[in-house]
Amino acid sequence: MTRQQLPTQITKVTVVDRRTGKEVVRYQVRVDAGVDPETGNRHQVRRRFRTEKEARAALTKFITDAASGSFVARKDVTVEQLCVDWLASLHWARGTTLAGYRYNLAPLREQYGNLPVQQLTRKHIDDLVAALKAGGTKTEKGNVRRPWCNRSLKRTVETAVMVLDYAKERKLLAHNVAGAIKPKRGKAAKPKPYTPAEVSTVLKSLEGNRDGHLWFLALCGLRRSELGGLRWSGVNFTLKTLDVEIGRAAAGGKAVEDDPKTESSVRTLPMDDEMVEVLRRAHRIQAAEKLSLGDAYRDGDYVACNEDGTPYHPDTLTHRWAKMIKKAGVRHIRLHDARHTCGTTMHLRKVPMAVIAAWLGHADASVTARIYAHSQDDALRDAAKTLAEVVSSRVIDAS
Repeated sequence: MTRQQLPTQITKVTVVDRRTGKEVVRYQVRVDAGVDPETGNRHQVRRRFRTEKEARAALTKFITDAASGSFVARKDVTVEQLCVDWLASLHWARGTTLAGYRYNLAPLREQYGNLPVQQLTRKHIDDLVAALKAGGTKTEKGNVRRPWCNRSLKRTVETAVMVLDYAKERKLLAHNVAGAIKPKRGKAAKPKPYTPAEVSTVLKSLEGNRDGHLWFLALCGLRRSELGGLRWSGVNFTLKTLDVEIGRAAAGGKAVEDDPKTESSVRTLPMDDEMVEVLRRAHRIQAAEKLSLGDAYRDGDYVACNEDGTPYHPDTLTHRWAKMIKKAGVRHIRLHDARHTCGTTMHLRKVPMAVIAAWLGHADASVTARIYAHSQDDALRDAAKTLAEVVSSRVIDAS
């Protein structure tokens, strides 16, 4: 049988084996693999293989991948550089969104930042997830992380998937090694709103509390970020309106200001007489503090601020809320559940979902319905009582 001639793209070469120092025969493939998407230049591949069979198989794959546009050249781009490039490409992203992505990617960059992205494997990602779930990994600053919950793990994996998809678009990877990982979402915290009696207790405890106006607004449905970003220039005492325009959130330990997350979050709310009076009282207190400190006062026009005018860090609002409700003697709920208290109260009082959505700044009334379709335990007990009265009024024929 006549031996098949080598294709022109394969040549037989003699090289020195690095391990033995002896001359060995290798099969070198040199082929045009199309245009490099980043440089625009023609890309030529040159690889060596131990056997002719391996060389022929590789040549076929190179040609097929080049024709389909899926060829990936060898490049030394590291995981760290890829993350930096991806973050820089997100021109559309809000500051808080970018900070969140950086937080999610921190473990990956710390563990595998120096690794060429083409050497990153599924096992690398699996090992990282397992380590974060177990706890004990260290941050860049040397702090030890506590075990991460499923929700945090899911966010990290999803962000890694986006980064590696970006690598595929740049022809740095042929496939996404994290794409098939499906971590559990974890259970979202169920809203635990206050009852009307608990709201009354909280409000009565706020007399003399310098931050009382903030907790009043929280119970009126404002998010923590909206409380932190609220300015006095957005409070119109004459027209009795409140403009919610800026969000101040915590990201990576720092306070970041940006536009609210949706267009619907930017809204003007009408103020009733009680809200006007609560805010007037707070404004007078801050005006007196400004007069007392003089030039030392750092006037940023913030509704939520320290005695020297500097704005509260978002986490400070959370800590002060917890301290306040403990002093008031009511059960602990999250600051965000004060907002749920507002939504639930409106829902139980038959306020239309579309109106609740507009007040709370939801983009879609269906979101509002999904959150507040439940009722408080007292309301459920009342419903059960009503049902019992109806059922017991029936006459059951046993015959």
